[in-house]
Amino acid sequence: MSVSLLVVEDKDKTLQQVLNLLEPLQFKVTTATDGLDGLSKAKDSFFDMVLVDHKMPVMDGISLIKSLRDLVDYQEQPIFFMTTQELTEIEPRALKAGATACFSKPLNANVVETLRSYMARSVA
Repeated sequence: MSVSLLVVEDKDKTLQQVLNLLEPLQFKVTTATDGLDGLSKAKDSFFDMVLVDHKMPVMDGISLIKSLRDLVDYQEQPIFFMTTQELTEIEPRALKAGATACFSKPLNANVVETLRSYMARSVA
């Protein structure tokens, strides 16, 4: 069974880096270019997990997380937050909004292990 992942990232170069990092996990990946696009896609289709960038045009990552948590389908789903900002500054806001975990960019192997762990729970 394939695990579906929505990746919401506005920068093409960063998106490609994220997709390359996640490739070994073989997610069924859908991408969105900003928070509003991500929210629309989350309403149209169900995703097992969501990975959200912090700073985006139209709707930022924290606003997107809050909006996703208001949807019945996403009240318990893992939503991961990624940022270039210092985590100590932004992580409390992201967690309060409903993020499951927060990651610093550029993402690394620890992120892969965290997602692998949640992926195992999704298919269990």
